[in-house]
Amino acid sequence: IKLQMSTSASPYEAVLVVAPTKSTLPQTLHNEIISVCKSSVESRGCFTIGLSGGSIPKFLSTLRESFDQRKVDPRFDKWHVILADERIVSDTDEDSNIKYLRESFLANVEIPENQIHSIDQTLLSDSGAVAASYEENVKEVLKLGGGKIDCLVLGFGPDGHTCSLFPGHGLLTEQSRFVAPIEDSPKMPPRRITLTFPVLNEAARIVLFCGAGASKNSILKDNFASVVDLGKDTTEIYTNDTATAYKVTMNDPPPYPCAMVRPINKESTGANFSVKWLVDADAAGDLVTSSNL
Repeated sequence: IKLQMSTSASPYEAVLVVAPTKSTLPQTLHNEIISVCKSSVESRGCFTIGLSGGSIPKFLSTLRESFDQRKVDPRFDKWHVILADERIVSDTDEDSNIKYLRESFLANVEIPENQIHSIDQTLLSDSGAVAASYEENVKEVLKLGGGKIDCLVLGFGPDGHTCSLFPGHGLLTEQSRFVAPIEDSPKMPPRRITLTFPVLNEAARIVLFCGAGASKNSILKDNFASVVDLGKDTTEIYTNDTATAYKVTMNDPPPYPCAMVRPINKESTGANFSVKWLVDADAAGDLVTSSNL
């Protein structure tokens, strides 16, 4: 499956940030979100963010405290939240991403309810209608953000999927819809909606992949052609002393859907990378010390 992205022949570069433990990884993620949020509110008067399910809601559970520690006003009234993907189930169902996000994070912050965009509960019997309705929500949020989502926080599975974009699935080549339905997800439940690559690669300022545990190691190894320590002078990229930042070059062709996420952000210059992989030491394994990359 060919990747739709920039015509540039140069390799795609991203940043890998390795936190020492799973328990310190949320702080690593929070620092990145805080930085993007502050910049977005100052420059555009709002902060637009897309969130995945999986382990992401738990990682966000102490985000408010991190804002307090950094002495940064989160301006939650300026936030607009969309879902990177969602299961087509009731919002009280245990499989619901919005349910988990509300319980872990959204219930603890003052984001106005009409700025938290979940799927239309009246359309659950029609996957196509759910996706079409949600695409309109996404387009409205994109308008607020000057045509882009400020920040996407995504997970990646041990099969390399992200959002509900799975290896070998036809949705990997979707070129027009921003939100698409999926009826045959290899991971339960089968009926879902997901953001597509036209959003992930053409309408995102910053994408933060976040994952922990040894099961992620083989995905990272396959994704990266090279890993270079960025050294101590990484203040533009990362500000937490406990984590280490590396510049990574992505393999071509992309081995997994998560590696196909390669936004070209013309607003960024220098060391401001558009994709950052935030992982713990177990996920990184010997990747950051291996000499045969």
